[in-house]
Amino acid sequence: MAEIRLEELRHTYLPYPERSALWALERVHRVWSDGGAYALLGPSGCGKTTLLNIISGLVRPSYGRVIFGGRDVTDLSTERRNIAQVFQFPVLYDTMTVRENLAFPLRTRRVPKAEASRRVKEVAEMLDLAPYLDRRAFNLGAAEKQKIALGRGLVRSDVAAILFDEPLTVIDPQMKFELRRKLKQIHKHLKLTLIYVTHDQNEALTFADQVSVMSNGAVVQTGTPADLFERPEHTFVGNFIGSPGMNFLPCALEEGGLRIQGGLLRASNQVMAAHPDGASLQIGIRPNAVKVGPRSDPRALAGEVIDVEDLGTHRIVDLSVGGTRLKARIRDGEPLPADSVGVALPASKTLVYADDRLIG
Repeated sequence: MAEIRLEELRHTYLPYPERSALWALERVHRVWSDGGAYALLGPSGCGKTTLLNIISGLVRPSYGRVIFGGRDVTDLSTERRNIAQVFQFPVLYDTMTVRENLAFPLRTRRVPKAEASRRVKEVAEMLDLAPYLDRRAFNLGAAEKQKIALGRGLVRSDVAAILFDEPLTVIDPQMKFELRRKLKQIHKHLKLTLIYVTHDQNEALTFADQVSVMSNGAVVQTGTPADLFERPEHTFVGNFIGSPGMNFLPCALEEGGLRIQGGLLRASNQVMAAHPDGASLQIGIRPNAVKVGPRSDPRALAGEVIDVEDLGTHRIVDLSVGGTRLKARIRDGEPLPADSVGVALPASKTLVYADDRLIG
């Protein structure tokens, strides 16, 4: 196990890129401490798998360095980095038993038979695979196969980190929950460095201590799940995290506050001071912070209800305020709003963005 440091990584699959859009990765700099659980989160094509492949040694970066525990491994092969990988589709030997699959990495490293047997038994019990040890892999379901793939990494004592590339995509929802719980238990027990790539925010936010959100080859924000939800530093993060994502309303700074279609909101001194001349301003607010009440409330903005989506435990109300659409989340049991409503945006729950970046 070791600290993993990525120093100013850039990568392109083209020999002579002319535009930034042609770079698969743009100046990624990260430091992951030994023993942490980390996630790379973003939509398909954002660069997260390219970054994972650079960490593992499957891809050499066009620029920058990969450092493991103070050692430059940029030019080393995957085998020499002591990395274990778990892919979307498990890489197994279907005709081997579970026991033989788990023991295979130890056999290739000439681990003594007694030690290998002890390690296989320990990992099988950890992953609830003990009842399947003498069954052949092709007879097992997707969840068990993915556990075997994970076990092949855990069985080794020399692993610096385990990398996961969309490992739960083909697993049914109930088993996804079970495997996420099992991964958390294993991390707490073994304190291995785990790096998890996914497009699914639920997987990333429930698995990792620190999440790096990626877009267009760049890390837009890194933080705890609470950081990303409560104070997204970029509008992309606000949109991507949460279901539904953060509301964004265009606004203009004027004396006394922020003017949006339908009303004037108070602006902090920080926003007034940080506002760049000519920047495009937006107010961001989470749907659960939007208050929907009677139209008669003089402090509220005039709004119209477009649609109501009932999700059982709560409802999502689709609103129009001054021609701008936004969503509110109301708890089950709260009265449904009428067609014409008052919409309150509490100042303590609103964030202000200039050219998509948080300023206050």
